[in-house]
Amino acid sequence: MEWQEEGILLATRALGEGSAVVSLLTRGQGRHAGLVKGAMSRSAGGRYQPGNRVQAVWRARLAEHLGHLTCELLDCPAARLLDDPDRLAGLSSALSVTEAALPEREPHPSVFDGLVAFIEELEGGSPGWTSSYVRWELTLLGDLGYGLDLTSCAVTGVTEGLTFVSPKSGRAVATEAAQPWRDRLLPLPPFVADPARTAQSEELMQGLALTGYFLERHALVAVGGRGGLPPARERFVERLSRRRS
Repeated sequence: MEWQEEGILLATRALGEGSAVVSLLTRGQGRHAGLVKGAMSRSAGGRYQPGNRVQAVWRARLAEHLGHLTCELLDCPAARLLDDPDRLAGLSSALSVTEAALPEREPHPSVFDGLVAFIEELEGGSPGWTSSYVRWELTLLGDLGYGLDLTSCAVTGVTEGLTFVSPKSGRAVATEAAQPWRDRLLPLPPFVADPARTAQSEELMQGLALTGYFLERHALVAVGGRGGLPPARERFVERLSRRRS
């Protein structure tokens, strides 16, 4: 069994002396792991740093085996973000959410393409990268079958004045219709439904709370997650919250 494809490194876990189990995301193979001999050696350098783009070759005797990976380094985005802790934290969060939420060996090309675009935006210095992060998590949720319906009010059917989301159905609710249940609903920040809008600080935190709620209670539960959101995402949210205050 063998495949060859370009991928993004999600996580590297040391195994034995010098080896590691490396997890990566590819467009055609989805989230896929493999054993890399010598991954932790000096000669490997920073080749297996999470976030790196690599050309990967996976081989195994049987499809269900862990298999062996060999990777050729193509790009090192994380190295260029070392001087910007916020953006580096955003990258780490996106990688950890991908690793935690996606079922193994199940292709999700939209998630892969979205992650590639987000990393490019991080490197490009776009001021709206935090808004793009929230939109990428919405793409992830949608691709996993937990997409939010923000097109019309779940109660009245109107398409304007949508300011809340039902935590049960994932559907938008208009301001007036939301009043009886306001305390039980999640705020819907305007930038989430408007791609041309950049989130203000309060809106951004609301957007992260919105996607975080559905990730933790639906997507992560579906793949066996019981420990909450990944620590890297929690650190990212805390960093943005401190920047806001």
